[in-house]
Amino acid sequence: MRSGLVGRWAAVTGAVLLTGACTQATGLAGVGATSPSTAPVTGTPAVTATIPTPSHLAAEQPPQGDEPVEVPPPKLSKYTYTFPVKGCKTEYQRKLLVLPKTTIWAPQGCAFVAPVGGVVDEVNVQDRWSAGTDAGSTREGRFVTIIGDDGVRYLGGHLDSVADGIKPGTRVKGGQLLGRVGRTGNARDTGPNLYFAISWKTGPAFWWVRRGMVEPWDYLDAWQEGNRTLSPREETLKLRGKLGETPQCTVQCSAVRSQQEPQPSKTPRPQKSTSDNNDDDDDVITLNPTTAPLDGR
Repeated sequence: MRSGLVGRWAAVTGAVLLTGACTQATGLAGVGATSPSTAPVTGTPAVTATIPTPSHLAAEQPPQGDEPVEVPPPKLSKYTYTFPVKGCKTEYQRKLLVLPKTTIWAPQGCAFVAPVGGVVDEVNVQDRWSAGTDAGSTREGRFVTIIGDDGVRYLGGHLDSVADGIKPGTRVKGGQLLGRVGRTGNARDTGPNLYFAISWKTGPAFWWVRRGMVEPWDYLDAWQEGNRTLSPREETLKLRGKLGETPQCTVQCSAVRSQQEPQPSKTPRPQKSTSDNNDDDDDVITLNPTTAPLDGR
């Protein structure tokens, strides 16, 4: 009787031990996967093994490159240009208003420099503009023009002053000081600015050509943004061939109509006193500016 009871207890104990063994995860050769010293974690066990990336996927990963290399703008001409206002923050118009020119707004006294190497053509150091007549020939006040080595004429007007040594025939380099930004001419009642215009060479009587024939803002954009070889030469020569070297005046012409056909005139000879026996009897001749255009090449 007693031996039968012991046998049943042994059977129950064996069944319990067998069930517990079956609920444990087993590894290779029946070895438990859980470390004996670590309590089992409930939920999904963390995977600690590193899965290697297949070689064909690793090859598709972009390689780490060096810093980008800046490529200089393409060389578009043999000439090198400079933005005509140096050392100051500027703004300028990019649209056609009355004439194909632009107004470069800059603080008083900023440097107006030669946009390209060339020769000084015209210099006006006197501000002759009058609001009463608003003559087109005087609207730029003090101004300097140069004939660039590219054959193009550049005008900077409304100047406060003209730089020392700048006179007709003077050779200048690109970036050389020609004058200082001001508010002369019809800019008298506005903020200081530079009247900037592109044209071709003519005689001083054809002042309306000097005031601007070629839209300048695309070239200003390029020179300011780093493409310093974009040249207005081709466009300027093409337009001169189309319009002629001295096209008819169309803007602010009436106030100075007489200047379009200037004629030599004599000044009255003063009356001689009886005591003035050594006066020269020759007439004093005053000539207006020539109408003959200069070489426009």
